[in-house]
Amino acid sequence: MNLSSTRDRMSQPQTESYTAAKGGIAALTHALAVSLAGRVRVNSISPGWIDTAYTVYEGPDATQQPAGRVGNPLDVANLALYLCSDMAGFITGENICVDGGMTKQMIYHNDWGWRLEG
Repeated sequence: MNLSSTRDRMSQPQTESYTAAKGGIAALTHALAVSLAGRVRVNSISPGWIDTAYTVYEGPDATQQPAGRVGNPLDVANLALYLCSDMAGFITGENICVDGGMTKQMIYHNDWGWRLEG
């Protein structure tokens, strides 16, 4: 099991090295899945905004997320447990995004109360 980040598929300015490193983990995951086929399954998890303090966010921070909230460590842990279980026996080489849908949604200034301030 590898851990990447949603930054393997989206960026902010001046994050080239971090983004490249996370993209490398995604590529390493599928390469290892092929090289180690028949012996182990190899997958990666790419978390988005995960608040380790279990803060409950309201307003734009929550409503901009398609899932309606910011993630917490259990969201990632539950996926890891699933991927390590026999129930996921046919899943290998995948980089699974756990981000409440944020990388699937385009957000513009004034969408869902979000404001770009510069």
